[in-house]
Amino acid sequence: MAKQAVKNSTESPAVLEQYYRDMVFLRHFEEKCNLAYRQGKVGGYMHTYIGMEALAVGWLESIKKGYDYVITAYRDHAHALLLGTDPVAVMAELMGRKDGTAGGKGGSMHLFDPERGFYGGWGIVGGHIPLGAGLAFASKYREEDRITLNFMGDGASNQGVVFETLNMAGLWDLPCIFIVENNEFAMGTRLEYHAADPELWKRGIPFDIKSERIDGMDVIQMKNDAQRIVDWVRENQKPYWVEVMTYRYAGHGAADQDRQLYRTKEEEASAWKRDPIKRLEAILLERKILTPETVEAIDAEIIEQVDKIYDAADASPHPDPSEVYDNIYTDMDVEKGH
Repeated sequence: MAKQAVKNSTESPAVLEQYYRDMVFLRHFEEKCNLAYRQGKVGGYMHTYIGMEALAVGWLESIKKGYDYVITAYRDHAHALLLGTDPVAVMAELMGRKDGTAGGKGGSMHLFDPERGFYGGWGIVGGHIPLGAGLAFASKYREEDRITLNFMGDGASNQGVVFETLNMAGLWDLPCIFIVENNEFAMGTRLEYHAADPELWKRGIPFDIKSERIDGMDVIQMKNDAQRIVDWVRENQKPYWVEVMTYRYAGHGAADQDRQLYRTKEEEASAWKRDPIKRLEAILLERKILTPETVEAIDAEIIEQVDKIYDAADASPHPDPSEVYDNIYTDMDVEKGH
């Protein structure tokens, strides 16, 4: 499949190298997040994107960054970083620091950067799906050509609010792409144990929404498919439902150290053979875009970059206790009506 994707690829060597750098950066950033969590520097809960990097890179390279809308659930670090959010601010938010994207009060699951079109980062499973449809409704109401990427996990696709939202999206022709990041496990429950029909791509059909399943482990094919779908939605101003097949190599969250309860070591070993970073690396080496030496140099460079991000975030102060109620309650005088 990798060679076929290269054959169909129109990206320049520089662009392919950038995809590689982006994925390696995400991998090392997330590994550093896991370290910070184990060190006790990250409060609350945290979910990493390890293994799913090609999915985010492919989609977010297919939109108009800073113009189109992006919304997702709690596995949100990669989306913010690829949209251009300051990585120090992302890491600082995880650590609950004042320089974080939400002033240290949101944590890992609640990253926001509306200036770059990123509207979260939401912790309630499936709860953000109607919000994404609302963003698409707003752009349609204003007669703009914005599209909305509305990401969710495979487990979230079973939530009732998802079906209610699909009904409205199909009824009102909302320019919203519903993207199921099917990493095969809803927390610790395998796909076939939580979905009566595990072919999740079919979910949009009853609502007259174009639907399909695509591969999310090959960044080149992912980008080709994502661009095709984004262009169609922008032109036709109608919704699209996509199941993207991927795999998470880490646990559901940073505290999930019991992966063997729901998958075998043999399964994980087989899945590592589809590692999107190694797949692209093999292509870049085959086409002589990179050499083994440059691969090693890029890895060392990005590790050093992530180390500096970690140190800068760790040096950020904690919010002052006096700010605990800031941005929580309004100062509106209820009696006076303002």
